[in-house]
Amino acid sequence: MERIIMFEAFFYGLQQDIKLFLFFPILSAIFRIAFIKIYQPYPSFKGKGKALIECFRYGFWWGMDFNAYVFLASMILVSIPSAFFDFFQVHGLALRLGIGVIYAAILYAAFMGKMIFYRHFHDIFNYLVHMGKHAEKHNLVDVFFHQDHGLLILLGYIPYVPAVLLGCWILQQIPSVGLPHFNSTIVQYIFNTGIFLLAILGFYWVRFGGTLNHRNKPEWDTIPSVVKEDAFLARACVDDLVALKWVRRKPLAEEMQQSDETLAEHITKIMPEEHASDWQSLKSPLLAYQRVAQGPKISKPRHVFFIVGESVPQWALDPLYAGLYVLDATKRFIADPHTMYFNHFLPAGNISRPSIVSLMTGIYDAQLELNEMEAFWHNTVPTSFAGQMKKLGYQTIYWYGGNASNGNFNHFGRAQGFDRVESATDFCGPQAPRTWVGVYDHVFLQEAAKRIKEIQEPTFHFIYTTSNHGPYKIEPEVLKFDKSIFDESIGSDIRDNEERCKALGTARYADQAVNHFIDEIREAFPDSLILYTGDHSSLYAELGNSSLVPRDYMFRELYCTPLVIHHPQLSTDWFAKAEMGTHLNIIPTVLELIAPKGFTYYSLYPSLTQTQPEYLVTPKQWMTENEVGEVMSGMAERQGEASREVREKYKPAVDTGCALASDYVSLTAWLIRHADSCLEKNEAIF
Repeated sequence: MERIIMFEAFFYGLQQDIKLFLFFPILSAIFRIAFIKIYQPYPSFKGKGKALIECFRYGFWWGMDFNAYVFLASMILVSIPSAFFDFFQVHGLALRLGIGVIYAAILYAAFMGKMIFYRHFHDIFNYLVHMGKHAEKHNLVDVFFHQDHGLLILLGYIPYVPAVLLGCWILQQIPSVGLPHFNSTIVQYIFNTGIFLLAILGFYWVRFGGTLNHRNKPEWDTIPSVVKEDAFLARACVDDLVALKWVRRKPLAEEMQQSDETLAEHITKIMPEEHASDWQSLKSPLLAYQRVAQGPKISKPRHVFFIVGESVPQWALDPLYAGLYVLDATKRFIADPHTMYFNHFLPAGNISRPSIVSLMTGIYDAQLELNEMEAFWHNTVPTSFAGQMKKLGYQTIYWYGGNASNGNFNHFGRAQGFDRVESATDFCGPQAPRTWVGVYDHVFLQEAAKRIKEIQEPTFHFIYTTSNHGPYKIEPEVLKFDKSIFDESIGSDIRDNEERCKALGTARYADQAVNHFIDEIREAFPDSLILYTGDHSSLYAELGNSSLVPRDYMFRELYCTPLVIHHPQLSTDWFAKAEMGTHLNIIPTVLELIAPKGFTYYSLYPSLTQTQPEYLVTPKQWMTENEVGEVMSGMAERQGEASREVREKYKPAVDTGCALASDYVSLTAWLIRHADSCLEKNEAIF
């Protein structure tokens, strides 16, 4: 009986915890209203109804990432102890109000900080917060009190705290439900246990935004498109503590913390010799990388296709892995005599977005997330891929297998020169089968091909697939993967491992989908210039230390992706001067193949038809004819195809590769810091 009375106290307390918690989504919504009211950029809200509703709906759930902890704190600190100690029953109201006031004070500070930050930087909390620790603290205090009305903000706590106390107190007065009593003691205990477990489950359900799947919890990428299309409302959707959490999870790159003088020293090292001393006098340092086309090597194609496959690694094309038959369709494409294949090739990033951003802009994103910066939603750079293709008379379209609003590529893509940004989640229809990333590749590419065939004018197509991405959940009837294709070199640890087979089957499916699209395009437009690469490598199936690969991974396996170039007039002899490359070699290569003689363009790296520098670097890796290295560890290994033997890693004699990688990141950091002067307004999007 005593235990039932104890649980009765907990049951009552649990309801009070819920009532306390309910105040904070309301408070967050009030802060959101205030932010929108003060900073909204519209002449009126006409036509914004749906976007506003979704902004508040999604913001409500997203805010639970922190608001849910009010419930948890109250339950742990008050309700559970109240089952054992009378003190917590007697003083429960005061304790809960105290918890509420403390959390509300934190929310107020974060909100006012966001309002000040937006006033100065026209953005919610971002990487610039990190710069505060390097600022003169006296100056920050001075600006806070004399420019940002700091005293009034602090005095705002005087009416704010009583208002919070009143709001929380009113909710606490809502009548509670009594504990149901059952004749059976066992049933009573089962019910009581169920209530406790339901409380824990409810906390996680609420914290994850109305789902128990952490992968589905609200994030920036999953903001509803109608909201994401509006840059201001997309920002308004983000609660202040959530924005600060982002900042904390993404430490500022070392280069972003350096002074202009230090950045300039780094940038000078990678400047063309003729501009080493005067690049700072140019409107943008990228203008120093002007090049002149030597004249077209092929007849100008009606369509140029640049296909980026999700997670296409070089290792799957190496002979060691031939028995898996995973990228056989690409191998057949490579075998065409008018196809050039680069198998010593570094991606611009080790994850998708830095690579895609770099491929679009022609500069390294370096995981600085240029696509998330509003300056790059309206302005472009002279090195941009689509922008330079437009100068050659091409319409430009970005085709994405998912939703282009993820990562703000709807804004970013248009700013970087794309006339159209097409999302498969839109043009394939709501019933199209999809993974959590995007529409199945074969559906996306079939529909894209159908639409492309209707285009008559010259067009540059940037096509990015999504299906070859974990978790590998595509249905077996779609994959149609039969492990009997493996040859005898593939052991049972791979052959009989369901997860490995699912990953390999997905890669094979994606490879076939892409190459079926290429075949269809070649038939429809025989004169097409086609380029195919991966956004980055991938270790799908995790084959290291297996019967097939009895060792740890090589850098080549970890990082390299292939590049394949095809045109019916193409000669592989044109590329004799380049045995290796990076993603930044792609733009100048396309331009040197099709641009008229004398056409001026901008590129950090030369075309693959030209002699390459001794070191090719990305922010994460570097490569020479003899070595490939990793920036993070400072280690290197000798070049060469994957083999069963261990490839020893060692410290190179000089750290040139790592130093150059930092220099290129410094260039991007400079562009970010001086965006107002270095970037060019893209008039086409206004």
